[in-house]
Amino acid sequence: MIDTIKLTLDKSMFYISDNSKFERNTMNSSRGYYTMVQNPTKGELKNGFYKPRLTLSHRYNCSGRSEETLAIELSLPKLLFGNNFDELVLDDYQKVTEKLNQVLKQMGVYIFKNVLERTPVSLVHYSKNIPLTDGSTPHYLISKIKEANVNLSLDINQTDYRNDGHSYKWHSSSYEVTFYDKIKDLEIAKKSEKRAIEKDNNLQLGLFDEFQSRKTFEVLRMEIRLNQRQKIRQLFKTLGIETEITFKNLFDPTISQKVLLHYLNEIKRNRIQIIDYKNIGLRDFISTLVLNNSNLSSTKTLQIIGLKTAIENFNIREFRQMISKGKDKSWYRFIKQVKELKLPLVKNPLSVLEENLIKFEPLHLVDYQSNMLNNDKYN
Repeated sequence: MIDTIKLTLDKSMFYISDNSKFERNTMNSSRGYYTMVQNPTKGELKNGFYKPRLTLSHRYNCSGRSEETLAIELSLPKLLFGNNFDELVLDDYQKVTEKLNQVLKQMGVYIFKNVLERTPVSLVHYSKNIPLTDGSTPHYLISKIKEANVNLSLDINQTDYRNDGHSYKWHSSSYEVTFYDKIKDLEIAKKSEKRAIEKDNNLQLGLFDEFQSRKTFEVLRMEIRLNQRQKIRQLFKTLGIETEITFKNLFDPTISQKVLLHYLNEIKRNRIQIIDYKNIGLRDFISTLVLNNSNLSSTKTLQIIGLKTAIENFNIREFRQMISKGKDKSWYRFIKQVKELKLPLVKNPLSVLEENLIKFEPLHLVDYQSNMLNNDKYN
């Protein structure tokens, strides 16, 4: 579903009725540039009042006229529901725009509804809260996601494995792929907002007390954060999504679903199957390997056994870095051959993610109230 969005408006698209509500943030007199901001306070969030983060930029052009740009960044579910555990559906669009206009007026900003609908989007975060009611945990699934060799194929330059394995992120300059334990993040935010993955968690900290008493309810959150307009265009072209990148057009669950499934499929594609044989004894693995791949040479069999042994102690990316000798094409050829092995299917640990993204049913906390009983796991 759509979560965070950043709208960028030029001076013809908005009217500021009260500049005093903004505070000076940055200034560069030599370039005739400064910014003013208006953000929600900690007190407002704790009292359940959510509002967007506004950045009003002033730049003077060559003729000496002021050119203003307003950036509006917000979580749409937090605006409407006061939390982003609950997820939006297409029918919520009208309520979201009405609420946004109402809150913006309180912040001294006026925008016509038809203008808001066609406002360009410069950042969008798509997400899915995946309820786990089968006994599996976010920590377990994140450990399986971490095994994928995604970094080398998606131009990602940094990974972040945080909070004792309760979150994992691939990061590049233009986008991020993030998985984290949504409830654990609330617990962390209660101690330190800075250590939490989520922004503005003060708004929904009250939910943590309810989750402390849940029975069999866990939530794994998947987020795709497209942080540049160019990246949004590039990805949409890859996925065959033909639409203008505007507020109303991006409020479309089918786009969210396509984006999330695309990155999950990349993770699946990069998880070699022998990773799921880690807990199978070496003797049984060799017998299975040889029986199902009769054409394997002795050398190749030994290489595959070596890889299996290595990834029982390291994830595949760590192992690759340890033995790296620059751009070693033989590594990629070898991994390609490993992916082509014939092995009996074992249960895909990420199937619960795929099933949820295919069904793509919105999560609503009210549907799980009966599960939120008698559990002191987080006490």
